Amino acid sequence: MREWETRTVHLPRGTSRNEARAFLVEQAELGHWELRRLRLYADGRRKIELRRRVIKAVRTA
Repeated sequence: MREWETRTVHLPRGTSRNEARAFLVEQAELGHWELRRLRLYADGRRKIELRRRVIKAVRTA
């Protein structure tokens, strides 16, 4: 069974597509987040749902 950590981010309506893409690339590369869902509203706002797996450390000795 996998456990996921989730995060919701809202980008304002003035954010360009390139700025949103750069933000998502940064989150993926530095924070190990992956895109779960992106919703673009009619007024230009973006609601982004990110997720990443929770890795639990196992004691070995």
